[in-house]
Amino acid sequence: MSFRMLFPQSMLWSVVAVFSLACCSCGQSSDTARSQLVLTGSSTVAPLAAEIGKRFEKLHPGVRVDVQTGGSSRGIADARRDLADIGMASRDLKPNENDLLSFTIARDGICVIVHQENPIASLTDQQIIAIYTGDIENWKDVGGPDAEITVVNKAEGRSTLELFLHYFKMENADIQADVVIGDNEQGIKTVAGNVNAIGYVSIGAAEYDAAHGVGIKLLPLGGVAASIENVRSGEFPLARPLNLVMKSEPQGLAKEFIEFARSRDVHDIVEEQYFVPLAD
Repeated sequence: MSFRMLFPQSMLWSVVAVFSLACCSCGQSSDTARSQLVLTGSSTVAPLAAEIGKRFEKLHPGVRVDVQTGGSSRGIADARRDLADIGMASRDLKPNENDLLSFTIARDGICVIVHQENPIASLTDQQIIAIYTGDIENWKDVGGPDAEITVVNKAEGRSTLELFLHYFKMENADIQADVVIGDNEQGIKTVAGNVNAIGYVSIGAAEYDAAHGVGIKLLPLGGVAASIENVRSGEFPLARPLNLVMKSEPQGLAKEFIEFARSRDVHDIVEEQYFVPLAD
């Protein structure tokens, strides 16, 4: 018995049409997958990756670069579980993350910030520790006005928190925070909106916002001014790499993007974002 005898002609054409649509849909999904890159993770790396992504899209018509934040921990987890094409982490990989590969695209530092109207010009490491652990609660105890200090801390999963704690040899449980924030911009806005607040964020983000009129002041660390130039020279004591992370050796579009993000073609973007580009 023939295939045509089993199905009336009208039904046969319906089957063919459905099959054809299914094939077209599969082809479209495959094309979409090849023309989109999803990056997730560090809120420090994200604005830089987004700007690099815009230039990459112009050079690759039809390609879309989707950048999502959530912290370095998310970037690591998403890369490991194939939930993103590329993860973003504003720190080195840890020993228990040696199953991943990292590709540095720039360098940054972490600085302490206060409101621009705060007369405090500097704090020692011990004073910063005492403020964050609650041993010092008033600005007058460090030479400032008689006002209660508002301590702004970073949320768990943020590499800025991890590096801050490591540098000052503290545990997160030791910190007596009044406000817990996520990304750098949230921290900067919190301090800019509270004359008695203290926080710590990316130097790149802080220097950029301060230069564009946001009411914050960057404090020196270890006697070294918090600036991208001092990160560049290696003098600033709390610096870090900004990394793209993958589960395996990059291939295809991901490889092209990472190579582009590490090239001289984006040095101007890196500097516009107030980060330190890779050496030539």
